[in-house]
Amino acid sequence: MELKIFIALFCALFTGGHSLKCYECSGPIGSCESKEKTCQDTETCSSATTLEFTGGTEVKNQIKGCTVMEKCINGSVNNGVIRKIISTQCCNTDLCNNKDAPVPSNSPNGKQCYYCDEKSCFNKLNCLGDEDYCFTGKATNGTVSQTVKGCASKSACDDISQQVKEHLTSLSCCQMNLCNGAKSVTQNLIFLLWPFFFYILIH
Repeated sequence: MELKIFIALFCALFTGGHSLKCYECSGPIGSCESKEKTCQDTETCSSATTLEFTGGTEVKNQIKGCTVMEKCINGSVNNGVIRKIISTQCCNTDLCNNKDAPVPSNSPNGKQCYYCDEKSCFNKLNCLGDEDYCFTGKATNGTVSQTVKGCASKSACDDISQQVKEHLTSLSCCQMNLCNGAKSVTQNLIFLLWPFFFYILIH
């Protein structure tokens, strides 16, 4: 009887808590060479597609690997100059992240928010896809800061406020049309800080 208990405990110790195997890679769509990786017990497999629109230029990348469920996010941010989107799918069977996450809608959704350029922070921006919130914040880079406004999805608002407070402060999001029009100081468009999508995926 004692031998059976010992064997049962031994098997539970060395076979319990199965860790997933996931594909891991990052790079432009179509050029990402996947490798297999064993995840930690608390992680799941993920496949993310990221898009960045600047003017008429589109850059599309994919990121696959292990992550925790809290980082399986979908959202977009648009400050009138750059729009960044992330679409993530997570799954919990071995090597289930072989497919690319689908690209979300890029169509106008009827909402408008203000955005800033070099002259004014009261330019009107048509929001796209799931960007159903307007945001206002202060972006900082060393000793230089600027007001940033635009459209964002609800999930992006939440993730910005939680992950990159050192770069984007005084953040507020609101849901009414043109609700981010409070008085603000116009500053030169020196830099654009939207690292949070990639930060969330790799940390």
